[in-house]
Amino acid sequence: MTMRVKKINRLLMLATAPFAGLLFILIFQSNQVAVPLDIQKYAPVSQLSDQSEQILTHLDQAEKVAVQTSSSIERTTKLYNQTTSTMSRIVQTASTQANKPEQIYNKRITSKLGAASEKVNSNRIHIELYRLNPGTYKAYAMKIKLKEPSAMNMTLGKDSFGGSETTLTAVQRSGAIAGINAGGFADGGGKRYPLSTTVLNGKYLNGFQSTFKDLFFVGMNKSGQLIGGKFTSKANLDALDPSFGASFVPVLIQNGKKVPIPAKWKASPLRAPRTVIGKYKDDQIIVIVADGYNENGSSGATLVELQNKLYKMGVVDAYNLDGGGSTSLILNGRVINHPSDGSLRPVPTHFLFFK
Repeated sequence: MTMRVKKINRLLMLATAPFAGLLFILIFQSNQVAVPLDIQKYAPVSQLSDQSEQILTHLDQAEKVAVQTSSSIERTTKLYNQTTSTMSRIVQTASTQANKPEQIYNKRITSKLGAASEKVNSNRIHIELYRLNPGTYKAYAMKIKLKEPSAMNMTLGKDSFGGSETTLTAVQRSGAIAGINAGGFADGGGKRYPLSTTVLNGKYLNGFQSTFKDLFFVGMNKSGQLIGGKFTSKANLDALDPSFGASFVPVLIQNGKKVPIPAKWKASPLRAPRTVIGKYKDDQIIVIVADGYNENGSSGATLVELQNKLYKMGVVDAYNLDGGGSTSLILNGRVINHPSDGSLRPVPTHFLFFK
């Protein structure tokens, strides 16, 4: 049995000897084993690289430039707003100053007309109605400021050459705000034709007829200015670029001067219902319609009276339109004057005003 134990011990010693030797080496080995790893290049650095520093420097500079630019834009915007505000005030002041002469002139006109009894105002036209009573006759004055040329036009009776209708009917049919009778006429074949040279929409309806005796042409050019006078050639009238117009007798005032009235028109008839049209130097239009209850010369106004009235009012051009029973003044859908026939007379041409 002892012998067997000894054999086992030897076997165990032989089996464990390698492990014991390895353990001995690990315990008593004086030099530690080191694994050669190169980790230096992975170690964190204490300062940024030169390139990173340049980027940061550029970013700092860009931030400063952005701040400066923003501040400059803010100052420029503030200056721009201040400048715009100042310019607006300057323009407003200049506009006010520029309008003062016109306002002063207009006050001078209206001071000779009195107080307006009725007004119409729109972005196209301004109309003021006045009552005149100088003692020897009664009349109405209508002062018109055209804000655009299309605010005044002429129409034919029933829109046909040879047709006729009352001014009230023409106003209603055309949608106008006001209207007056226009040129003279001649009857023939059951129709009523405009007298002498007549222009509508820039075209001559019955050709050009050279002025003879006391006839004149009066109308509007394409710029919205009243034009008129005697014309011996079509070229002379064409030079004024007429848009529309009609003819009658006689001229009362031309270029700020009274035109001698032919004796026959002074006395035949002496007094009558009258319609006259003229303009001031600022191109405002004036219409005077004198009332009369007949055409025999005993009621209404004389041409000399109307000529003197217009001249004192500062009118620079004035023309006598058809009168008597043809005289008519329409405003806001009403007949303002008192027609001598007892009712309005159908006529071939009408001057209309549009709101």
